[in-house]
Amino acid sequence: MKQKAHQDAYTAFKQVADVLDFDTDLQVFIFERKRAKQPDAATLAGQFDVATEAIRQKLNALPKRTPYPSWQEAALAAQVIRSFKRSVEEAYQFYFDYDPAFTWWIKKPMEELSKQADHYAKALEAHYASTSVRDDGSGIIGLPIGKAAIDRELEANMIPYSAEELIREGEKQYAWCEAEMIKASQALGYGTNWLEALEHVKNQYLPPGEWPQRVVEMAEEAITYMQKNDLISLPEVAIESWRTTMLSAERQRVSPFFLGGESILIAYPTSEMSHADKLMSLRGNNPHFARAVVHHELIPGHHLQQFMNQRHFPHRRLFNTPFWVEGWTLYWEFNLWDKGFATTPEDKIGMLFWRMHRAARIVFSLKYHLGEWTPQQCIDFLVDRVGHERANAEAEVRRSFEGNYGPLYQLAYMIGGIQVQRLRTELVENGKMSEKEFHDFFIRQNYTPIALLRARMLGDIPENFKGDCAF
Repeated sequence: MKQKAHQDAYTAFKQVADVLDFDTDLQVFIFERKRAKQPDAATLAGQFDVATEAIRQKLNALPKRTPYPSWQEAALAAQVIRSFKRSVEEAYQFYFDYDPAFTWWIKKPMEELSKQADHYAKALEAHYASTSVRDDGSGIIGLPIGKAAIDRELEANMIPYSAEELIREGEKQYAWCEAEMIKASQALGYGTNWLEALEHVKNQYLPPGEWPQRVVEMAEEAITYMQKNDLISLPEVAIESWRTTMLSAERQRVSPFFLGGESILIAYPTSEMSHADKLMSLRGNNPHFARAVVHHELIPGHHLQQFMNQRHFPHRRLFNTPFWVEGWTLYWEFNLWDKGFATTPEDKIGMLFWRMHRAARIVFSLKYHLGEWTPQQCIDFLVDRVGHERANAEAEVRRSFEGNYGPLYQLAYMIGGIQVQRLRTELVENGKMSEKEFHDFFIRQNYTPIALLRARMLGDIPENFKGDCAF
């Protein structure tokens, strides 16, 4: 699978490789620097000068060249030049100030080369067909990878479904959530207008200054619930070692709610935010929304995951997959719903909001990567169909497409959760192990594709196993 991905990357590179057909001598310089070979500085200065002039000529000729068919291809061409520049700069820094002759000869040629490379990369990035839209007005610039790459990613993660089938599953899950939302809305007196009921829940936010303590109380409530119902073994060190951190206004542009692990990172308004952004942050982080996911970030979620990963099969970090990471935490949202963790209509709406959001992530992330939706359409979908505050929806989409997340990460929450839930049904509901035994075993397996984990828990893994974790 990785070999095929590398082949595809090389094929894409070859389509734009002509932007770098001037660098032969400097590639020798870059290579020989790795073995600290002392260059002939005067000769090398001439090679820098030749390369700079070649870049200048390419830059001047660019307007006459046929534009790239897509902004993605233009961006790749620019990336090739920037990568070349970084390699030259790294080699340059190795010798500069340590080799007097090199420093005397190369300082100015390096400055000129760097300047021309920057101009060329910027021009290449803008040299694409007018029919290709890079920014749809949202300011979010991602990189849709296309159906073929999505299919490869799904196969690599042992997901036996196509993108189209997963979109249908997301729509099915959304429909279930909407039906349950209407029930909770009716219980609050809003009839079938569940968006009005959602507004009612959002407006029950706490004043600034009171929120962190409430988050701690909700985390402790979840831990007590786990212990009281004997759902999973909880080491005392794990219970005692988590802590709280506040998210800066800048980080909230990408993460408008919580992040979790050893620390739970809490989002709430800061003084530097605009009035509108403060209100959206308050409303999006109300107690009923938060109660549904604090346990996702801490115990039994990401904090407990990381605690166990440090102690069991650490070599399996090589197999890191979001379907195990986020599937486990999302599974607990399913499980706690089924156990009646949400007792009031407001708390039910809080849990359903997040469950609906996970279903929406499947739909919008795949439609984006298939080239069917723009970032702005994804934002509007979250606002109109899930009820997100617009700033929070923008942050979610920015996180999905500009953050350090793989193309399947957003759909892995619910799809992974469904896989874990199905595995629990096979093992627990059929009497092969208790619920606590299932949880204790699963959390100690470290990063493992769930299809492999299922085969491991049900018996031996056959040779050339490709996965069977259908739902």
